[in-house]
Amino acid sequence: MNIALVTGSAGLIGSEAVAFFADKFDLIIGIDNNMRQYFFGADGSTEWNRNRLADTYATYKHYAADIREVPQLEPIFQEYGSDIKLVLHTAAQPSHDWAAREPFTDFGVNAVGTLNLLEMTRLHCPEAVFIFTSTNKVYGDNPNYLPLIETETRWEIDQDHKYFKNGIDEEMSLDHTKHSIFGASKVAADVMVQEYGRYFGMKTGVFRGGCLTGPNHSGAQLHGFLSYLMKCAITGNQYTIFGYKGKQVRDNIHSWDLVNMFWHFYQNPRAGEVYNAGGGRFANCSMLEAIALCEEISGNKMNYQYSETARSGDHIWYISDLTKFKAHYPDWNWTYDLKQTMIQIHDSMAARLALVK
Repeated sequence: MNIALVTGSAGLIGSEAVAFFADKFDLIIGIDNNMRQYFFGADGSTEWNRNRLADTYATYKHYAADIREVPQLEPIFQEYGSDIKLVLHTAAQPSHDWAAREPFTDFGVNAVGTLNLLEMTRLHCPEAVFIFTSTNKVYGDNPNYLPLIETETRWEIDQDHKYFKNGIDEEMSLDHTKHSIFGASKVAADVMVQEYGRYFGMKTGVFRGGCLTGPNHSGAQLHGFLSYLMKCAITGNQYTIFGYKGKQVRDNIHSWDLVNMFWHFYQNPRAGEVYNAGGGRFANCSMLEAIALCEEISGNKMNYQYSETARSGDHIWYISDLTKFKAHYPDWNWTYDLKQTMIQIHDSMAARLALVK
């Protein structure tokens, strides 16, 4: 059999991967214990998405295992062994605000959980491709020391800088910077995935995501920027902008486009390789620009407040440069622009909220 194992399978990227790979593998094994609800409360629960996957895809098999616990993982890897051809690791504690509350939990999920999965792969299916969803937070706050210029609706980098055309590339240093506790745990995982490729020769790939988004995001206040913003636009709940005048910029990549990057890598893996993965210059916005787009799509005036206190370690301007990935995989390109993505988020969120009522 050809089997794909997806951690965080009921989350945004994991569930997108299950749908994408459903007709490409004989079996999709999902591992997800809904820790997102523990992190973010009822808003963050992925139970609805787990049920949707089980009802929709006959080739999907779910395990509620905790990736921090080898005794829970090993029986799964032992059962399927070398039939596992792809391990896609998307499970994470994803909020740098939340990480500071429980550093042990954050590091356990992000760093130890990743090591556990790497070792299970090495011992039971060493020929499998191992793909890890890392984050741009591994660069810490180094991007904040770039020459930035304030415009009416956003911060932007000086046009003479090498990052202006395409964004930040993979050569930016991970060192001598404030990462946040979350960023530090993801650095540990990121480097370990690289090392299993370089040291053991495994087919590992690291994808450092910008803002990952899409219609199946369980957006919550501490994580899921565009999803939670649109939820507030629909419900009228108050949204808080933290610092930088609401002009902080993020690039945003649709979950389908990211999983399509994984698919291209899987078909022709490069051991220990690292790629930035985001919307690039194709799809990015500031907080103020995102609010305007939410208002346009929802037809509602947003209820938001502003706090002068920026989140510690937060980026003022971040746009991913995908030049390296596109050079290695020239058949890949973005499919969904920002407005298309936001319309999908709106329609999906409105439908879910209507069911709750």
